[in-house]
Amino acid sequence: MLPYVRHFRDAGHRCVVASSFPQKYDYFPTIGFRPSQKLKRLTRWRHWLASRWRRDDVVVIDREVFDAPDSFFEERFRRSARRLVLDIDDAVFLRYPEKFERLIPMADLVICGNSFIERWVREWNESTILIPTCVEIDEYAGKDWAAATGSRLRVGWIGTPANLEALHVAAPALRQLAKRHDFELLVVTSDAAPLQNVELQGVNVRFEAWNADTDLEQLRQFDIGIMPLRADVEWNQFKCGFKLIQYMATAIPAIASPVGVNAEIVSHGVDGYLASSDDDWTQILEQLIGNPDLRRKVGTAGRETVRQRFSVAAHFPGYEQALKDLVAGHLLTGD
Repeated sequence: MLPYVRHFRDAGHRCVVASSFPQKYDYFPTIGFRPSQKLKRLTRWRHWLASRWRRDDVVVIDREVFDAPDSFFEERFRRSARRLVLDIDDAVFLRYPEKFERLIPMADLVICGNSFIERWVREWNESTILIPTCVEIDEYAGKDWAAATGSRLRVGWIGTPANLEALHVAAPALRQLAKRHDFELLVVTSDAAPLQNVELQGVNVRFEAWNADTDLEQLRQFDIGIMPLRADVEWNQFKCGFKLIQYMATAIPAIASPVGVNAEIVSHGVDGYLASSDDDWTQILEQLIGNPDLRRKVGTAGRETVRQRFSVAAHFPGYEQALKDLVAGHLLTGD
C-alpha cells in the first residue's frame, strides 16, 4: 500500500497511514520484548479508536495487524470499518491457517500479490483483485553501463537474512564459474551471519549492510542480479518476486528460479532468465559474464517490462477504482 499513498493523496483522497510502533516484527531492546509488545498493542488501540472516530470509508490491513495467531484487532476494525480490505503479498496464511480462514471471509476485498495467492484466497472469498508487487519506476535509476566498463563484474543478491539460504541453489554454479572468471558476489542484507552456511568456497564474496537510504544505489552496483529459490519450499510458491522486479527496474539482467510467480514475471531470454538446474545457472551466468552488450540489452528490456507491468503508475488506476467501487457499494446499500 505504501507506494500508492502519494497517488491517492494526489487524486484528492484523504489517506492516513497507521504504522506499528515498534515496527511489526521488531521490539525495543532497551525495554525488552514483552513491554514492546504491550506498547504495540497500545498503539493499535489508539489507531482503532481514531479510525472509529473518523469513520473511515475504507480500512486497508497489510497482511495482518500482528504476527500472531489471534485476530483480535482485525475483528475490531471489521466491526468499525465501513469497508475492510486485506492486502496479502506473501504466504502468511501458511503460518496461521486458522487465523486467515477467519480473516479472509470477513474482508470486503482481498488484494492479492500474485495469481498463486489469489487462488488460495478464492477458496474463502471470491471478492479479490490481483495487484502485483510494484515499484516507483522513476525512483530506480537505470544501471550506468558506461561507468561499469573496466571494473570487476559483480553478481548481486539483495534480501533479508532469512532468505540467504536460497543462495544454496546457485552456489554450485558460482563455485564452478569462479575457477575461470574474475567476478565478485556482492550480498546486500542486514545480517551476513547466515551466509557462513552457504558453500561458496573459492568465490570472491563481499557483504554490504543493507541501508534503506542507499539501497537503490547498492542495487546499481550489480551487473547481474540473481534470485535463486528452492522449489520444494511451499512458502516460495507464493512469493511475489520483489527482488527480481527490483533488478529489472534498475536495468540489471536478472536470473531467477522458475518458482511461483517468477516464471510469470520473466520472459526467458528476452527481459531476464529462468534457471532450473545447476547447468542452467552455469550456462546463463557464463553467457552474461562474457557479454556486456547482452547484459545491457536484457537489462533494458527488463526495465521496460517493469514500467508496463510492475510499476505503481500502471496499477494505481485499477487500485483506486476498486476502492471507489467499494465505497459506492456502501453508499448504495446503506450498510
